[in-house]
Amino acid sequence: MSSKRTYISPLREQAAAQTRSLILVRAAELFADRGYGRVTVADIASAAGVASKTVFASVGSKGDILDQIVEQGVAASGYEQAMQGVLALRTPESVLEALAHGTRIGNESQFTVHEAIRKALPVHENGEALWELATAAYRDALHATARHLHDLNPPPPYPVTETADLLWFWFGPTGWRTLVMENGWSWDRAEAVLYRTAVAGLC
Repeated sequence: MSSKRTYISPLREQAAAQTRSLILVRAAELFADRGYGRVTVADIASAAGVASKTVFASVGSKGDILDQIVEQGVAASGYEQAMQGVLALRTPESVLEALAHGTRIGNESQFTVHEAIRKALPVHENGEALWELATAAYRDALHATARHLHDLNPPPPYPVTETADLLWFWFGPTGWRTLVMENGWSWDRAEAVLYRTAVAGLC
């Protein structure tokens, strides 16, 4: 006796994927705005225009939602392609200019994700692990840039590890947030000043 094959509707799959994506977007916005601890699944459902049971069925619990927001943010960062361009450059100034622009674009586009994680740190049991996951590739990219700078002429006046630390200080998420969100700088102004600061410190 042959078993019946389960029919999977492409349109239904597409609709489910769109619903899931909308839930994650609205959740990230709420987490970034109110803080993870002050947002309920019912709040997320209301913002996405779906029932709470749809949120659970599509994405899972609130913790699952934050996990997936982080995973999507890492996947969408585009750091690998950006780093290929940075590491192909042959002067320190051009490397730092590309790094300033690339990290600006990444922080500007992923600000909601970063803010959602940052506000979850005090209350989420895995908040620090999520931040490390969200920024691990970022740190690796800056370490790779530091090593590349030390292969160019003139090399930075610091050891590679300290060069990487300085790049994180200038171009990491906290540096961008401090200038743009806390002090009201434009992204263009922050990019220009951070670039000049890095050139003055490393070249």
